[in-house]
Amino acid sequence: MDNKRLVRVSKYLSLHLRHEPEKLGLELQPGGWVGVETLLDACRRQNCPLTRDELNEVGANNDKKRFAFDDGSTRIRANQMHSVEIDLQREPAVPPDVLYHGTATKSLSSVLKKGLEKMARHHVHLSKTPEEACKVGARHGKPVVLVVDAAAMHRAGILFFVPANGVWLTDEVPPQYLRPLAS
Repeated sequence: MDNKRLVRVSKYLSLHLRHEPEKLGLELQPGGWVGVETLLDACRRQNCPLTRDELNEVGANNDKKRFAFDDGSTRIRANQMHSVEIDLQREPAVPPDVLYHGTATKSLSSVLKKGLEKMARHHVHLSKTPEEACKVGARHGKPVVLVVDAAAMHRAGILFFVPANGVWLTDEVPPQYLRPLAS
């Protein structure tokens, strides 16, 4: 599959597995799962035919690892960023000592006062490296990278989760655990 189709299919699947499953006639199962054959049938009915090989390729080659298959490869789900209410059945994980968050410079003052909130998402997203965080922050303007004291948060009882794509998730990051990365 060429890159243009890969991106188009990935966006189509993201829309329906994260935000609008009902528009494809899908009902997400616990954990956000949907049967692969059910999804492929729904795509065909909506004039967006997709083969199993293409679905496998999107799952394997998506740059942000947006999708995961279950162990038997009979079900698929979006890894994160759902706007529909769904329990992704994640187990808490022990984070590394430090994580990072990228934001726009224009938001820095507010973030340092209020902390990071999940807003319309299910979780706050944190990166393993400053470089990853910078890329995220650049999507919203001139980027600034924040250092998150994940070890102190964990000791305080704040839970972390890590889906298959390696993005760390938590419900919030209070301001006392944040500081700008020194340039």
